[in-house]
Amino acid sequence: MLPVLYSFRRCPFAMRARMALLVSGQAVELREIVLRAKPQAMLDASPKGTVPVLLLPDATVIDQSLDIMRWALGRHDPEGWLQGDDRALIDTFDGPFKHHLDRYKYPNRHGSDPIEHRAAGMAFLDMLDQRLAASAFLCGPLRTLADVALFPFVRQFAATDQAWFDTQPVPQVHAWLAGLIASDLFGAAMLRLPPWQPGDAPVLFATG
Repeated sequence: MLPVLYSFRRCPFAMRARMALLVSGQAVELREIVLRAKPQAMLDASPKGTVPVLLLPDATVIDQSLDIMRWALGRHDPEGWLQGDDRALIDTFDGPFKHHLDRYKYPNRHGSDPIEHRAAGMAFLDMLDQRLAASAFLCGPLRTLADVALFPFVRQFAATDQAWFDTQPVPQVHAWLAGLIASDLFGAAMLRLPPWQPGDAPVLFATG
């Protein structure tokens, strides 16, 4: 039996989990969900009701994206991603940066000033730009866990107003982001599937 991954293609948390599973070579049964109609099987496994959720064959549930990434890479890490598990950097972007991203992207939901939060988010990207000036990726010459953990949220920030973002003076971030978007790994992680229904044939999600 394979682990089962409940996922939503456009969710940045699910994106980074799928990318780590792929690079680790860990095959899973992929179940694409619809957020407005979450399957009961997923809610039974993880009542919090958010993706990703990884259900292991022994009934263990891993329902945090970083935990899924670290679990997969702990089993097999052919690119050495765990050497770039910069927890302080990841926590900064999962916490304060994500706070500003949400209020920039969804101002009506939060009653926020999007321009104020856009500026606050850019301050974090200025910091990333300085870091990337020293190396192609966040923790050295090769992509690691930190890059893939942050990347979906930086991509979401950029896409909120792509024309504006493209004019911003963060050249290293632009190059880093474009390279990750164009990567074969990201392309494979963004597989399009119809929503899963009980009784559907399993969909294998794996490298190769």
